[in-house]
Amino acid sequence: MDTRTDSQTAAEPATAGTPRIVGVVWGLLVLNTLGSAGAKTIVPLPRSLIQMVTMGALVAAFALALAVNLRLRIRPSAYLLLLSLLLVTSVLSSAHLESGFGALFRCFRLALFVGTLWLLSRWWDGSLTFVRYHVRAYFAVLGSVAAGLVVSPGAALPDLYGGRLVGALWPLTPPQIGQYAAVIIGLTVLVLMGRRTDRKSAAVVIVPSFVLLALTHTRTATLGLLLGLALGIGSLVLTSAAARRFFGWAVLVGAVAAVGFASALQTWFLRGQTKENFSSLTGRAKVWDALLAAPRTTSEQLLGVGLGDKSFGGLPIDNSWLAVYNEQGLIGVTLVAIIIVVLGGVALLRPPSLQRACAIFLISYCAIASYTEAGLGDASPYLLHLALAASLLAAPAATAPRPTPEPADRPEVL
Repeated sequence: MDTRTDSQTAAEPATAGTPRIVGVVWGLLVLNTLGSAGAKTIVPLPRSLIQMVTMGALVAAFALALAVNLRLRIRPSAYLLLLSLLLVTSVLSSAHLESGFGALFRCFRLALFVGTLWLLSRWWDGSLTFVRYHVRAYFAVLGSVAAGLVVSPGAALPDLYGGRLVGALWPLTPPQIGQYAAVIIGLTVLVLMGRRTDRKSAAVVIVPSFVLLALTHTRTATLGLLLGLALGIGSLVLTSAAARRFFGWAVLVGAVAAVGFASALQTWFLRGQTKENFSSLTGRAKVWDALLAAPRTTSEQLLGVGLGDKSFGGLPIDNSWLAVYNEQGLIGVTLVAIIIVVLGGVALLRPPSLQRACAIFLISYCAIASYTEAGLGDASPYLLHLALAASLLAAPAATAPRPTPEPADRPEVL
């Protein structure tokens, strides 16, 4: 999906000068954050092989980023500075080896991840360049999910996951697929409203992604999409007629759906769960209570036990804040909170724009998802979403002239 227009290509030399290899690096970062644990695939893939691919993608991303930025030119970034401090905290907490040598390996992975983002920051200029990279990369991932669904519906909708959509070609869980679909749907809707792409191109992304999102029955991703879009579009309401029209239609359609399809929506939302299971957030609350009740030394409270697999007592934590508290302590929680607050504060201080709306959507989505998903303390899609938000909020390079605003009624071309 190409979100640039011909006139904008000419008006944004910094964006036009971004090497294509940068898009490849971003795609490799996406591949690295897919993880190695998930559903059973059609062709069984050894976990060691998957880890080799994902880690190899990160090493290749760092090497390519270094090759394209040999002079080590970087741009100041509060987000990356805070991530670097989180990395230092992770190393200090992991040095005690309470989580084994795997903790130090995860620190090395996080260091490569953060280092690659620092190298790419040279091209963070507040343009939509990295939005295109993000949408393309995750749309390709969803393409593999759709292919698995076509090839083997039984494997893609297994009983083990209650008939929810999983990755049949690459081991992806329903929450992962839901997250990827929700993020690119939200970004594409905003880009379409900003007239940086046409309806046909947007439909190619939005329609299949929405179908996959519905098949995952992922409540967190759906709520994150709706609330994030509401905040992103709301930031444009005062300055964009398209945003006002979309917001009005969305409210109308939502009201009709709530009245006419209330029973179907409730059934989809509950996923056949009992009220007790739903109230405990599918058992998550029990793990959270046990984690908070576990005795800890002062060192463990401040620095955590080191980077692990985001589990406690053999069960997934599924909460970013508690996962960070467990692995990086109160210092890690404080740094993650500052990251969200700083990015949100910068977004609110920026004048209304499409880039600001996309950043608000991404920050809001990550904040909402952090309640039932882990990932804000380690190399993950969530940190990549926030990196994209940071790139959108970056000021244009001093050597590059600011883009000339386009008339609101001027038709855009790809």
